[in-house]
Amino acid sequence: MFFNFSEFLLKKAELAEEMCSAAFKRFDETARHNGEKVLKAFIDNRVSERHLCSATGYGYGDEGRDVLDEVFAEAFGAEKALVRHNFVNGTHAVTTALFGVLRMGDRLISATGEPYDTLKGVMKGDSGGSLREYGIEYAEVKPLSDGSPDLKAVRRYAEDCEAVFIQRSRGYGLRPSVTVEKIGAIVKTVREVNPNAVVITDNCYGEFCEKTEPLSVGADLIVGSLIKNPGGGIAETGGYIAGKSDLVELCAYRLTAPGIGAKAGCSLNQNRSMYAGLFRAPETVAAALKTSAFALALMKLLGYECVPDYDEYRTDITSAVKLGGERELRAFCEGIQAGSPVDSHATPQPWDMPGYQNKIIMASGAFNPGSSIELSADAPLREPWAVWLQGGLTFAAGRIGVMTAAQRLLSLKN
Repeated sequence: MFFNFSEFLLKKAELAEEMCSAAFKRFDETARHNGEKVLKAFIDNRVSERHLCSATGYGYGDEGRDVLDEVFAEAFGAEKALVRHNFVNGTHAVTTALFGVLRMGDRLISATGEPYDTLKGVMKGDSGGSLREYGIEYAEVKPLSDGSPDLKAVRRYAEDCEAVFIQRSRGYGLRPSVTVEKIGAIVKTVREVNPNAVVITDNCYGEFCEKTEPLSVGADLIVGSLIKNPGGGIAETGGYIAGKSDLVELCAYRLTAPGIGAKAGCSLNQNRSMYAGLFRAPETVAAALKTSAFALALMKLLGYECVPDYDEYRTDITSAVKLGGERELRAFCEGIQAGSPVDSHATPQPWDMPGYQNKIIMASGAFNPGSSIELSADAPLREPWAVWLQGGLTFAAGRIGVMTAAQRLLSLKN
């Protein structure tokens, strides 16, 4: 009624939504389970109105900050959590975890192949204070031909290392994202040959997509961003590290200073949004998963190759669509932007984003710029000319954004 979509697209969208009915039911069931889990964490930790207030200065005795750590820890099944607004993004949180637990002469392996673009410079860069510059060796285990982890190779590599890195989401790749069950298989393989290795999981895009988190299958640390899943679209910034108490403490020393750790750092009026975001997160993640499944079904009906399939079991909110070229990438991102609540009038342009090897085009008409739990689409201008889609605060709005992008693609063919 409010948008001028073609009859052809409207019929395809209706069919796509029907195709997703079983997946939608699964997402709602998972959200209900995780919503109860999060509510229990709030109740068990006696969250009160005073915890929503904030401290300034050094932040000593910031009770709201400290209780938020405890709520996150319980919700994720961790011994301890470090939740801070001054993690600038997921890459910063992951970097803090890596430098927190690794020392000169140690060896880090990635069990899931090449990491996300912004982490390449952290792990194997030659400058800027990378792990390599600090004398920490790094190696990657190439996934199998179907994109799944090569457990035999993981076993060989893990025999001589201090830490194993797992990237749950696919990043700018077309490999399958790694389910919690598969993360458990990696952990089991590592433990058989090296019980002391620290297993660190980049949990970005994966929180609350399944009923369990990687800590439940033996990972030592999980790391993520609050402007992705666990911030629920409400948290304005920040990130978290959660897991074993001693390791989280080491990470806190890296974030602040040895001997200070998590005991200082004021919350600067961010507590309320971080509490509210976590509370809202399970339902928001379900909306993002519905948006993703609908997009995959619709784009498949329009003849595009998609990863994963619309009805696959999901472990993260990201999806990829192979579009064929730069012209199509631009059209899709312009459509997502045009169907967004903020800056819908803007036209996305490729640019040199910090930490990326290629120009990136990104659509993100978000209340919090760069928030990928809100509907967004981005792509590096390179082969295989795929766009990565994530987010959607509500399915109703996410559906419109996806349809606007599809209409732009259809217009190119006419």
